[in-house]
Amino acid sequence: MFRRLMSDPNRNEETFDKAEELIEEELRPESPLRHRLSVELEELRSLATKD
Repeated sequence: MFRRLMSDPNRNEETFDKAEELIEEELRPESPLRHRLSVELEELRSLATKD
């Protein structure tokens, strides 16, 4: 689901919010995957705001 959200060429702030909620709901706070996806999400979000 996360991958599908981030693959959308028309992603917007709502898409990033949904992805963030998905990470928080599905992964434990101590999960390395949660940390990695959160960092990637922030990077993608900052790239999207630069466009």
